[in-house]
Amino acid sequence: MTEIMKLNKPWLVAVWPGMGNVALSAGYYMISKLGMHLLAEFSPKELFEMEHVEVKDGLIHPGRLPRSRLFVWTDPQHQHDVIVFIGEAQPPTGKYQFCHSLIDLARRLGVERVFTFAAMATQMHPEHVSRVFGAATEEQGLEQLKSLDIDLLQEGQISGLNGVLLGVAAESGLRGTCLLGEMPHIFAQLPFPKAALAVVRVFSSIADIEIDTHELVEQARIMDRNLGQLLSKVEEAIEKSRSEEPEEDSQEFTEESRVEEEERLSAEDENHIEKLFEQARQDRTKAYELKRELDRLEVFKDYENRFLNLFQKPSSDYPANPEPDASAFRLIDPVPFPRPLPHITTTRLACSSRREIFCRKQP
Repeated sequence: MTEIMKLNKPWLVAVWPGMGNVALSAGYYMISKLGMHLLAEFSPKELFEMEHVEVKDGLIHPGRLPRSRLFVWTDPQHQHDVIVFIGEAQPPTGKYQFCHSLIDLARRLGVERVFTFAAMATQMHPEHVSRVFGAATEEQGLEQLKSLDIDLLQEGQISGLNGVLLGVAAESGLRGTCLLGEMPHIFAQLPFPKAALAVVRVFSSIADIEIDTHELVEQARIMDRNLGQLLSKVEEAIEKSRSEEPEEDSQEFTEESRVEEEERLSAEDENHIEKLFEQARQDRTKAYELKRELDRLEVFKDYENRFLNLFQKPSSDYPANPEPDASAFRLIDPVPFPRPLPHITTTRLACSSRREIFCRKQP
């Protein structure tokens, strides 16, 4: 049965993997706390290559191409709905084509404004408050950033799809804004939730929507403490490095890591995870607590498919927006549009990627 969903002046937020997991953390947090639901899958397969296969217990499992999904939140205040696009990876080639296809889809959904989230690596101390840097495609957006005391990106580049998507949005007449959360460059390969927290807060101010950030605040506090301890250990290690034997230590660390990998989940941990999954099924606002625990146990990749499946919801459950000028979107598989777009479906969820996307200022 075909169900019709109406979106009210929606905004699109697009995130991909990158430094500090800043963009993805913000995206996941928003779909959890706003109680978003799966809207569609956008997957132009011709732009991706198979890069690896998975091996488990000696068995090789078929690989799969990166996938991208769109989640939607309907604004109860009827100002504008929000769509969050979460991509597993950036295409190695054809980024411009990819962005045109995504913006084409966005326009058909009635999107009026496009945001991308990213990280900004600076010399900041890990314990300091993360600033948010911003850039916009038009003067109105720039003035709004100034009114919020956002540090403007005066010059430089926004690498990858974080920037290209906004350029294509501007070409298509859509307003675009990039929000970059500040993080210390020395920990660029580690999660930095404080930057994600800063980005979520700025976006909620711009969008005039309320997002409970309590869990993200707590996660940032814990990470601050851990990074402070790590920084102290690094400083101590540097002082002692001349008297140590790195090859022997490295082998010992590898063996220990292997043992930890094999025994990383106890029966108690597994039971706790199942309990959190059940709680998240009953109340999706608790989903981020589940994600935080999966991240702590370093098993989120193993459970990511189940985690994202929490946000699936039959299209018939979506409330129809009564405003006559709302954009209509027919949620079936495949999704029909006035002219075809490549591989847009509403299939089951799966996700894994470790690609790096980054934004930085030029010296």
